Amino acid sequence: MVKVPNETSEETIIRAVEHHGKWILEKTHQLAEARKAPKTREYQDQGKFLHLGKEYFLHELIETEELNEEELKKNLKKFYISSCKKIIGERISRYQDQLRVKPKTIEVVESKTKWGSCSSNKNLTFNYRLAMAPIEVIDYVIIHELCHLLHMNHDRSFWRRVGSIMPDYKEKEAYLARHGQSMTL
Repeated sequence: MVKVPNETSEETIIRAVEHHGKWILEKTHQLAEARKAPKTREYQDQGKFLHLGKEYFLHELIETEELNEEELKKNLKKFYISSCKKIIGERISRYQDQLRVKPKTIEVVESKTKWGSCSSNKNLTFNYRLAMAPIEVIDYVIIHELCHLLHMNHDRSFWRRVGSIMPDYKEKEAYLARHGQSMTL
C-alpha cells in the first residue's frame, strides 16, 4: 500500500516506487525478520543478557534465587522497562532543549517492530528493549522521535535535522538493524 496526497498522479507514484524499490524491499524484509519469533532464551543464573550494550549474567541484573523461569522472565522485563524509563527520562531533556520541542507524553511500551514512535498528538513511545542497546543508540532513537515533533515524515529536512544533532546517526541505525534481533527476552 502506498499513501500519497490525493492529487498525486499515478505516474508520479510509479516513479517514486521504482526509484525507492530497493529500499522498500529492504525495509519489508527487515520488518518480516523482526516479526519472526526470536530464539527461546534460557533463564538461569549464568544466562547472559544485554544492558546498555554490554552482556551481563542474569544474576547481575535481577535477583534470581528461588525463582522459576516464568518469574525470572517477568522480573527481567520489569527491570528493562524500569531501566528504559529512567534512561529516557534522564536523556530526553537535553535533546528536547536542543531541538526546542516538548512531547505531550513519553511512554515505554513493548513492541515487536518499532524502537520508537511519535503520534500526531505529540505523544512519544519507546520500546523497553532499547535498554539493551548502547547509550548512543538510545540517544539516536530519542533524537529521531523528537525530530518527528518538527517533521512528521522522513523527508530530507527531517534527516538533516537528525544529522544536525547526531551526524553519525546512520551507524546507530545500522546497529539496530544488525543487533535488534538479539535484543530479546
